[in-house]
Order: sequence, then C-alpha cells, then structure tokens
Amino acid sequence: MVNGPTAEVAGVDGGAVHRTLAAEITSVRDRRPGRTPRVLDVGGGSGAWAVPLARLGCAVTVVDNSPNALAALQRRARDAGVHELVTPVQGDVDALADVAPAGGADLVLGHGLLEVVDDAVVAASALATAAAEGGAVSVLVAGRYAAVLARTLAGKLAEARALLLDPDGRLGPGDALRRRLDAGALRRILESAGALRVEVLQGDGVLDGWIPGSVRDGGPAAAREAAELEQLAAAAPPLLDVAARMHALARRA
Repeated sequence: MVNGPTAEVAGVDGGAVHRTLAAEITSVRDRRPGRTPRVLDVGGGSGAWAVPLARLGCAVTVVDNSPNALAALQRRARDAGVHELVTPVQGDVDALADVAPAGGADLVLGHGLLEVVDDAVVAASALATAAAEGGAVSVLVAGRYAAVLARTLAGKLAEARALLLDPDGRLGPGDALRRRLDAGALRRILESAGALRVEVLQGDGVLDGWIPGSVRDGGPAAAREAAELEQLAAAAPPLLDVAARMHALARRA
C-alpha cells in the first residue's frame, strides 16, 4: 500500500532530479510537438512532484490510496494555479492497470514507492507498463549507505550495524521501509522489471546534508557554490552510493 512519498524521499522543486525531469519533458515536446506531455505520478501524495511538473505545462495524473493526500494535492494545485492540469485518482500500484491505461504516459513517476511496496520488481514492472513506448520511468528511493552514515554520526551504532548487515537495509521488522537501496540494487530492480533501460542513475542529496549550517547561511554566493558542488557530486561514482536518495530514469523500449 502506498500513501505518497516517505519522509526519506520527499520531493522538492529543484536539484538534480528536477533538472532531469525538466529535460525529459523538453524531450517529449520535441518528439511530439503541439501535444501536452502526459505524466503519471504513482504514490504522488500531496503533489510534491506533480505540481512542479504541472507548472511546466504537463497534464499530471496522481494515483494515491490516501483521500487526505489527494485532497491536499487539489488544494496545492489550486494555490499554484494549475488545478486544471492535475487529476487525482484514488488507487494503488498493486492494481495500477485498473486506474491507469497501459502505455498511456510519456513519463511515469514512482518516487518513494519501491522501498514501501511488497515486491519492488513487480511495482517497477507496473510502472513500465503504464509508460508509452519510448517513454520514461523515474524512480527515487531512500539510499542505504547514507542511512548508515547518518546513524553512525548520531552515535546510533546498533542501528547503523543493522542497516549495513540486513540484506534489504532495514532496521528490523518495525521499520517503516521494506528496503533501502544502493545504486547497484536499484539498477537490478529496474532491469529485472523488463522493457526498461536505465539511462540516468544519480544521487540526490549527496553532499547537501553534510554542509555546515554556517556555510548555508553564507549568502547567495555560498548557496550557489553548494548547489554547484551537489550537482557535480550527483553523478560521481564514488559519492553516488552515499546519497540520501537514489534516482534513476529508465526508458521503456
């Protein structure tokens, strides 16, 4: 069951993921001029990603099983002036075909989804089925090794050990997440789903969380420098696996 993005993978309007999605929308427009890009956001909750994409001129359908989240989505879309482009649908990834036509979306989002579903490969396959031929699937998941480092620095060594040793990167049966992933595990899930070819694999929040507050408060120049450093780190293989979130964009063949 999916109630929107988890706290560990909350969407934001900006950063490497937003740039990747904006570039994908530009590509859709180039391939199909004169047609509104169609986006399906599965588990999209209150619209952290849907509303920014609607601002880019996309028609966005948000599928979520929480009526409260969908009501918040509608309010958020109205406040942003894009309510006519956003369609809320109550549903679940386990029965996505019941609410979203196969091959109906130019871009399918599953942000904060794969770490909470029972079977990540089955969920990724459902996302792929919903994408049009040549369309893209974007997934954003909680990073395993960032969680290990964060708990180590907080002195929670038992939790860090559990995250490191558990095959799924879980703290135990009471963990709200069913899995935390590294870059290799995310790639394997998407490639196992069939019909998907990974084109982008990058970190989101690679160094951002480690920047001291004194630097963050250093004014616009410091903010720009931090943003440029984060952009460089997002695709750097040695740093990718310590990102707070892993992002992949995969193309449906």
